[in-house]
Amino acid sequence: MLHGFPQYWWTWREYLPALAAAGYRAAAMDLRGYAGSDHAPRGYDPTTLSNDVLGVIACLGEQSAFLIGHGWGAHIGWTAARRSRMVRGLTAMSAPHPVRLREAARTQPQIKAWRYALRYQWPWLPERDFAADNALRVAEVLEAWSVRRRWLTREVSDRFRAAFLEANTAHCAMEYHRWAWRSYVRADGRRFNALMSAEPIRQPVLHIHGRQDPTVLPATTTGSGDFVDGPYQLEPLDDCGHFPHEERPDLVMPMVLDWLAKHR
Repeated sequence: MLHGFPQYWWTWREYLPALAAAGYRAAAMDLRGYAGSDHAPRGYDPTTLSNDVLGVIACLGEQSAFLIGHGWGAHIGWTAARRSRMVRGLTAMSAPHPVRLREAARTQPQIKAWRYALRYQWPWLPERDFAADNALRVAEVLEAWSVRRRWLTREVSDRFRAAFLEANTAHCAMEYHRWAWRSYVRADGRRFNALMSAEPIRQPVLHIHGRQDPTVLPATTTGSGDFVDGPYQLEPLDDCGHFPHEERPDLVMPMVLDWLAKHR
């Protein structure tokens, strides 16, 4: 299970026991640069990040796995599914197919929704902002990007803030966004887009997206199924923002369990 920004593995705290109770071996990892993971100086492109995920699957002694990802974790999941048959299937939340995301980033509505990420391109200033006041900005992002906020208790907020304060996490988290924007003009970005465009994903995909997501607009998900040759299931959720697994576990958890049972 792969978390997104600005969270860490603990975002799956309710899903791990539910999956185990259903008979699955479940694991949630910190992405490169976050919380307890290695804070590497480089390697924040999707290809390298997907290698991290495939390596964890192998280190767990498994030949294949279903991936469940949110945000950046889902973006990495799309990449891993395209690159390796080790991925048996993908649940992607709040993240369209990378090629569709790249196309949408050229449209005015999505550019406007991503104005915050443009500020992340400055060196060091964004990480200082996120670390200030005990990572208060993390709590503000979690609240601003949610529609149903009952999940965001003081304890939950404090945990995510504390994880973001671990050494160099703020800087490494910004590196994901920096690579994404610079990929439009860099050779490695063009190679990545060519890789993701060359062939469709043949594994089953469950695609979950909040209809009120303010940062990855629902219209941006349109067309992701064109890049999937296997079974593709799109589930838009009403009354839900950027964190479906946190805001609507009552809908998302049974949806994921049913999908896994169908494709295991």
